[in-house]
Amino acid sequence: MVQEIAANESARGGTVDRLVLGLRDGILNSRYAPGQRLIEADLTRDFGVSRGPLREAFRRLSAEGLLEIVPNRGALVRKLSYKETIELFQIRTALEALAVRLAAEAIDRGGNRARFTAQIGPIWDEATRSSGAAYHQENWRFHQAILNVCGNGQLAALSRQLQLPLIMLQLSGAMTPDMYEDSVTEHRRIASAILDGDPDAAEQAIRDHLSRANEIASTMPRSVFRT
Repeated sequence: MVQEIAANESARGGTVDRLVLGLRDGILNSRYAPGQRLIEADLTRDFGVSRGPLREAFRRLSAEGLLEIVPNRGALVRKLSYKETIELFQIRTALEALAVRLAAEAIDRGGNRARFTAQIGPIWDEATRSSGAAYHQENWRFHQAILNVCGNGQLAALSRQLQLPLIMLQLSGAMTPDMYEDSVTEHRRIASAILDGDPDAAEQAIRDHLSRANEIASTMPRSVFRT
């Protein structure tokens, strides 16, 4: 009986993990839009699960800041207000300025150079970034690569909680291919400074990068944001 209970709990945990991964991927790839309500009946059908594991997955994604659980409405993809967006960019800039400094200082330790080089590979692709979803995946992986080699687990955890990909997805409707290309150029500048082991240049490059992103956000129509 004990073994049966343990097996059932393990299976449920695996189902929840699968749901979390699937829903997170759907949010980051724009299948679910900021502010969209996630319909339980549709998702239980699409994923072939019951409501219990789905609601647990909702709770986990709410804790990550990707979903909001609203009484009488259910789970909604988080949509930021204008003020929240600007404040999060300010915090993110400070945290990532530290992260790139640490990454540049640690780039030649413990296989960091090879790992970082492999993770940021797509930024050197010369193809035009015409798809918002594809760009946002590349953007997310680039910023994750910095956190992965910075060597400060607490800093990485704090940065991930701020959900920069969610911010950028909310702004994606008003972004142009030229904006994507500018961002890729800035990513290359940041990466080069890290690979050169130059923390000052890396910090300045990421401050410039996030400052431009903040400026884009500040000029967006207020309809983009939660009221």
